[in-house]
Amino acid sequence: MNDFIDLKGASGAVYRFRRWDAGTPHLPIAGNYVYVREAGEGFKVILAGLTNDLSTCRTGLSKAAPRKAAQVYTRLNVSRMTRHAEHDDLVAGYKPALVSETEF
Repeated sequence: MNDFIDLKGASGAVYRFRRWDAGTPHLPIAGNYVYVREAGEGFKVILAGLTNDLSTCRTGLSKAAPRKAAQVYTRLNVSRMTRHAEHDDLVAGYKPALVSETEF
């Protein structure tokens, strides 16, 4: 998979996400994330989430997300309003099987 993917929300807006490789640390910053797996020529969004701390978004998700969802992509988003708006747009566009909203 690519280091970056562009996801299009239901509104038509495009959001760029960066791959977070397993075993590497992530900045403890707020943002959006997706679990994706390869599907044909592209990929399928399995889970869409948002959190106040992206460094913890893998915790507990391995149980909830299917094992085939091998790649996690993140998007830094400090603004709560923007983070929620983008999350809602992506969920409406991709209709993932799983949705996570871990805001503390």
